[in-house]
Amino acid sequence: MIITDTHTHLYSEAFEEDRHEVIQRAMDKGVNRFFIPAIDSTYTKSMLQLEQEFPQHMFLMTGLHPTSVKENYKSELAHVEDMLAKRSFYAIGEIGIDLYWDKSTLEIQKKAFRYQIQLAKKYKLPIVIHCREAFEEIFEVLESEKSDDLFGIFHCFTGTIEDAKRTISYNMKLGIGGVVTFKNGKIDQFLNQIDLKHIVLETDSPYLAPKPYRGKRNESAYIVKVLEKLSELYGLPEEKIADITTQNSKDIFKV
Repeated sequence: MIITDTHTHLYSEAFEEDRHEVIQRAMDKGVNRFFIPAIDSTYTKSMLQLEQEFPQHMFLMTGLHPTSVKENYKSELAHVEDMLAKRSFYAIGEIGIDLYWDKSTLEIQKKAFRYQIQLAKKYKLPIVIHCREAFEEIFEVLESEKSDDLFGIFHCFTGTIEDAKRTISYNMKLGIGGVVTFKNGKIDQFLNQIDLKHIVLETDSPYLAPKPYRGKRNESAYIVKVLEKLSELYGLPEEKIADITTQNSKDIFKV
């Protein structure tokens, strides 16, 4: 069984002490494809290091995370462009809008989001969307950029079934992680009405650990708890869900 974690920050400081052990634990569980989203230029070096150490397993993205969209966002976007010109990446991400931490940057967040969508189209890459308390704002940008060459993953999907259907209409897969195991996560109430062809698995480690690890540091090995929950919701064997969601990740990332 091959499991794909489509979203994990393995370069995070949270794994400073035991990164190799964390990766080994995940591989022991069948996770051997790790897609690594960017945050900003300060993490580029550690992401490249991770890829160098595990070249067969780590698949890097480049991009500017919405919470890193500050006064210097233009120089950060220039860094993203520079990286794209130098080497290949598997996606532009994670990008989007986050109104949980700072609403005052909404306008420049929108500009950065739109700009990076256009970069993704130019390089024929998928986008990986971060959305926090910003569904309408995200949809507004996606609507204006909608086209056959816009596709990707709506990471850490936490919306309603209507939001899910709208997301899918923009050629996006739903990134499903630990939230599906939460009592108040709500997506478990309708998820099995969404065809599995629209779903990929993720952890967002070190964040959003699934039950029974909620509140602790998340790691890629815990994706098996997400798999177990989806198996229960869809009434399908875990192997089948792992196969379908891994194939979906291959369709998106082209690897």
